[in-house]
Amino acid sequence: MLTLPPASPTVPPPATSGADDQLRAAARELEATFLAEMLKSAGLGAQPEGFGGGAGEAQFASFLRLEQARAMVSAGGIGLSESLFNAMKERTDGRS
Repeated sequence: MLTLPPASPTVPPPATSGADDQLRAAARELEATFLAEMLKSAGLGAQPEGFGGGAGEAQFASFLRLEQARAMVSAGGIGLSESLFNAMKERTDGRS
């Protein structure tokens, strides 16, 4: 039987408002879109010469790149979403 050590007390993350959650989601999506464009420029999803899935592969390659970029953001990304979130938060707080 596996016994786990007692959980150490942790400080809960600060409560965020619904507006902050929406800003953070928008920032993460912007980072994912940026990364998808970078993956496209790097040639990810390009059809190899002599073998390919035809027109369907070309049409759906952008969806694959976007999902791969979203996975990258979920894994920590490049930090762009945090910078975007802070900038958007500053801007919205300034209007309040």
